[in-house]
Amino acid sequence: MDRRTVLISGMALFLSACGAVGPRPQLGTDGKPLPQVYPVNKQGEGVVAYRLLDSVNSLRSSRGMGPLTFNASLNAAAATHSRDMSVQNRPWHFGSDGSSPLDRVNRVGYTGKLMGELISETYETELETLAAWLGAPDMRGVLLDPKATDVGFAWFQEPNGKIWWTLVTGGPRGI
Repeated sequence: MDRRTVLISGMALFLSACGAVGPRPQLGTDGKPLPQVYPVNKQGEGVVAYRLLDSVNSLRSSRGMGPLTFNASLNAAAATHSRDMSVQNRPWHFGSDGSSPLDRVNRVGYTGKLMGELISETYETELETLAAWLGAPDMRGVLLDPKATDVGFAWFQEPNGKIWWTLVTGGPRGI
């Protein structure tokens, strides 16, 4: 094999690698990429929930705070509200029956004190949603409240891929 053959083969290989670009994202009319569907249910309920909990607890630990633990009653309140927001087709803290976060945690028998509720309507993952919550001081305060000890977290994903996230925090009464 002569030098020219080696050089031409090398150049061809180099140029073929340059053309191997992944699929380009579809853009909306605003020029931004359209949201991609995150198949949250295919991740596994426990995987998604504990990925979020581990992330929150890592942040809390780095600030010298105790961890949050899942509470079945708060998980139930969060799940009910996520589905209800989808039915209403709007992210807000009131249920279709006029219930508040306090009403919902009382209905499920939570014996602690409600500390806060975070909600989101998005196509993003749980970690992207967590990052958005942490980006807003009032929402970050719910996650990093040193008095909070319990957490409930749930979501509802519509067939079109939109996800309704709800996170509820609580703690001991009398604090």
